[in-house]
Amino acid sequence: MKKRSRLFALLTAAALACSVFASGCDSESGKIKVAIVQPMSHTSLDQIRDTIVAEIEASGRDDIEIVTENANNDTSALTTIMQNLRSEGVDIVVPIATGTAQSAKAVFEGDDTPIIFSAVSDPDAAGLTGSDCENITGVSNNIPADEIVKLIEHFQPDFKKIGFLYTSSETNSVSTINAAKAYCDANSIPYEEASVANLSELPTAVETLISKGADVLYTGNDNSIASAMPTYTDAAYAKGIPVYCGADSMVADGGFATTGVNYVTLGEQTADIILQVADGTKPSEIPYQTLSEYAKFVNLQAAGTLGLTLSDELLEGYTVLVEADGTSHFGE
Repeated sequence: MKKRSRLFALLTAAALACSVFASGCDSESGKIKVAIVQPMSHTSLDQIRDTIVAEIEASGRDDIEIVTENANNDTSALTTIMQNLRSEGVDIVVPIATGTAQSAKAVFEGDDTPIIFSAVSDPDAAGLTGSDCENITGVSNNIPADEIVKLIEHFQPDFKKIGFLYTSSETNSVSTINAAKAYCDANSIPYEEASVANLSELPTAVETLISKGADVLYTGNDNSIASAMPTYTDAAYAKGIPVYCGADSMVADGGFATTGVNYVTLGEQTADIILQVADGTKPSEIPYQTLSEYAKFVNLQAAGTLGLTLSDELLEGYTVLVEADGTSHFGE
C-alpha cells in the first residue's frame, strides 16, 4: 500500500509540474516548448525571431525549449507546420505576422494552447480578438496613419501625391494602407494606390503609380514587398521617386526613411509576454499590446541616389541607418 501511495504521489507531482498549460509540457524533456513560426525569411521577420530567442535565453530560463519554423513563403506549408506542432503538443505557439497568426488560430481551434502573435498590424480585423480568442494575445506593429503623412511632409513638404503600394493578400498591409487612405481622405491629401498579387508585378505597379502623378511612394508592414526591397527601390529611384516604408529593416534594405516599427522593440515585448505565460499567466489576462516606441530612421545612400540634400535640421530626431557610402548600422 505504501509503495502504491508513493507512486501515486510521484505521478501527481509530475502532472502538476506539467500543468502550466492545458496542452501540457514536453513530456520527454520536461521543458516548456515554445515554437516560433514565421512565414518567410526577410530582415524584419528574422530580427523579430532572433530578438525573441535572445531575450528568452537572456532570462536564464533553462526550463524553456525553443524551436523555430519557417514556411519559406509557402502558405500551405504554414498549415502543415501548425498541424505538426499541435501533434507534437507544443506549449506555446508564437506566430510572426498576420497570416501566420490566423493559421495558428485555425489549426489550434478548440485547443487551449497559448498563441502569442508578433507583428500583426490589426488584430481585430484579423480575427484574433474576441470571445473565441481567449488563448490568443501578442504585440501589434500598427503604425498610426498620421505618422505616415508626417514622415513624408517632414522630408518633402511640397509633395503632390502619395502612391500607396501593398500586397493584396496581406491583411496587415491592406489594413495599414486603408487607415492611411482614410486619413488622406479626411485631410484632402491626394493619393493613388496599387496592389500586387506577386512580386513579379512590383516594377509595373511602381510605374503605374508614378504615371498617375505619385511623387512619393509608401509601403507599410508588408512582408512580401519587404523581401524584395531592391527590386522596389530600383524601379522607384530610377525615376527619382523616394520610397518611404513602415520598418527600420526596410530602410536598411534600401528604403529612404521610416517612422515605423523597431523590430527589436517588437521582439522584446513579445518575449516578455511569452515569459509571463510561461510563468502561468493566461493569455486572456494579457491584452494585446502595441509598440511602446516607434523608430525613426533614414538612409543617406538612398538620399544620395535621389539627389536629396538633408540638412542637420531635417535629420534631427532620426537615426542614420545607412551612411552615404553604404555602411549599414542596422542591428547595432
